[in-house]
Amino acid sequence: MFESLKKKFSRTSEKLEEELIEEAEAEDNLQEESGSRFSFFSFGKKNKEEEKEEEVEEENLLPEPEEEIEEEAPDEIEEVVEEEEVPEEVEEEEAPVEEVKEEKKSRFWNRNKDKEETSEEDEDSIEEVEEEKKSHFWSRNKDKDEPSEDEDVEEEAPEEEKKSHFWSRNKDKDEDKSDVSADGEAKGGIFSFVREKTIQEKHVEDILFELEMELLQGDVAMEVATEVVESVKENLVGKKIKRSNDITEYTFYALRDAVEEIISIPGKSMTEMIEEKKAQGEPLVVMFVGINGTGKTTTIGKLANYYMKKGYTPVIAASDTFRAGAIEQVTYHADNVGVKIIKHQKGSDPAAVAYDAVEHARAQGKELVLIDTAGRMQTNTNLMDEMKKIKRVSKPDLVIFVGDAITGNDATEQARKFNEAIDIDGVILTKADADSKGGASLSIGYVIQKPIMFLGVGQGYDDIMEYDSEWMLNQLFSDDEEVVADEA
Repeated sequence: MFESLKKKFSRTSEKLEEELIEEAEAEDNLQEESGSRFSFFSFGKKNKEEEKEEEVEEENLLPEPEEEIEEEAPDEIEEVVEEEEVPEEVEEEEAPVEEVKEEKKSRFWNRNKDKEETSEEDEDSIEEVEEEKKSHFWSRNKDKDEPSEDEDVEEEAPEEEKKSHFWSRNKDKDEDKSDVSADGEAKGGIFSFVREKTIQEKHVEDILFELEMELLQGDVAMEVATEVVESVKENLVGKKIKRSNDITEYTFYALRDAVEEIISIPGKSMTEMIEEKKAQGEPLVVMFVGINGTGKTTTIGKLANYYMKKGYTPVIAASDTFRAGAIEQVTYHADNVGVKIIKHQKGSDPAAVAYDAVEHARAQGKELVLIDTAGRMQTNTNLMDEMKKIKRVSKPDLVIFVGDAITGNDATEQARKFNEAIDIDGVILTKADADSKGGASLSIGYVIQKPIMFLGVGQGYDDIMEYDSEWMLNQLFSDDEEVVADEA
């Protein structure tokens, strides 16, 4: 889900990293150091795992283990002190300094039997790898230092160096995918700057322009793409960078904060509203609008099933009286989930059907009325006027626009027009599980300033979930495959 947006965000981080490192190379302001390189998605995953570990630690905190640790601490200190005294005795015997160090290491580390022992051969191999890395790094500019008789070679060398950015210098690491750990960390070295670098506007200008174009190609609305780019620019420019990992981290959080601001549209959940109306002795009346083919009628069946399982009793109004097939379709869904349906003959007044359904719910003490309406294009003035009449007669507490997530920017534009005509209160996006771009999910709420309330995530009656902005962020900024059914 939303794979396209994930790739766009991660590419932005990679391009900025390349830009700064290439500039540092030209300035002779780059050095390699030991450490693990973090991938773009490893920051979100790492924080998520740390939160879980902290929760587990808090749950498992008991007074007894803490007392035992406090009692054992002095003994450990005494052992270390005794071991530190060993080199002094060896010095009196005039033992070589290297033997004293090795003896000290072996005595200290042998206390932990569970830890692996490092053999002399492993140490030698590690030293050889480090020497190769150092020689490989410092020999890159060898041609620059040594004068060359061939002027053509001197002209071609800088061009080749520009083309090959710093990742291509470690081909073995890129080709061997086993070098990447399960935590998203690369086992190879990282790069740092001799002199601290500052991200400037010139570093991000072209990169963010590319991001904006890619977002627009991914069906993200123009105002949303612009807002993301401006927010990221504001957060990145002026940041002080010491290591390559810093670039990835700052870009990750700049993008995450920008998206979080866009998708966090406040609003009450339908469940909360049902409880409020129930306390008043009234049913919650919900009217569904949208164009043909978006899955509006199926969504009504899913919601009826969803709230029946929560202990409520819904009733469905078949107010799409323009097509006989529409009445049969909504009846089919109502029968499947076991819900009462109020319907009239084809061609009857749709507002009258909605009114009868509301009165039935009041008389029978039912908590929820779901009104199906005829699908219509936002440009059809006559049908839009008919929809306004249904709203005026049934007095719904919620008017929900149902849009197809796969249609991307079209769904956003439809929601905008329906909102202008009838003032909708929320959105349900269908087929979200098949939406790789994520343009509608990212844009639609921000454009009309109304919350997304539910997401359709499959074809079954149980395949619907209440929208959660935190869940959405995790989908966009985590490389983990999350099971949607568990969230529903």
